[in-house]
Amino acid sequence: MTGTDISGRRRAIYVALALLSLFSVALIAARYVYSGEPLFGYLIWNLFLAWIPFGLAIVLYDRHRAGTRPLRLLPLAALWLLFLPNAPYIITDFKHLVPSASAPLWVDIVVIAAPAWTGMLLGFLSLYLVQSVVRDLAGARVAWAAAVAVLGLASFGIYLGRVLRWNSWDVLANPYLLSDLDGVVADPIAIGMTVLLAGFLTLSYLVVYAFMRFDAESST
Repeated sequence: MTGTDISGRRRAIYVALALLSLFSVALIAARYVYSGEPLFGYLIWNLFLAWIPFGLAIVLYDRHRAGTRPLRLLPLAALWLLFLPNAPYIITDFKHLVPSASAPLWVDIVVIAAPAWTGMLLGFLSLYLVQSVVRDLAGARVAWAAAVAVLGLASFGIYLGRVLRWNSWDVLANPYLLSDLDGVVADPIAIGMTVLLAGFLTLSYLVVYAFMRFDAESST
């Protein structure tokens, strides 16, 4: 595949993700205009946070391709891992789905599903890029082990955000919160939620990965 082909593929992905994000924001805005209820405004912020790990993964991938030493990539990789849970986190916003007299329930399902799907795609594509970097540096087996471990950590991060209401930046702004993890990791709710989400995200990522690899092989 030539450099022009890769750039064209990148542009197509960026445009598709941007359009899906704009569609999600338009749905939220239309829901507000129609009902006058600002019920789902938080989804816009959550969607913005979902873009952060995708942007970090692109920078990490490009720097690796440019020949940056692995050790110099570690801070960027750590920052990516810190923000990664924000991408699939939006799927847990379905907990806010309740019948409303101002709009049909199926409308609210789509209003939440659009940014949730966008967030998952952003997270999976960012993981795909980082996994490709690890594969180049350490081989396919290590890359897959890292990918599964990352999805497990991201699932635990979703628990921390949804249940304990932690934010990614709390690790930097309030590092003392990490001292509370001893009791958290033994919580049955934390274990159950982490395992359930990790299974769902891992199997979903396998589907996205298979399509990405199939497309790459078909283009060679």
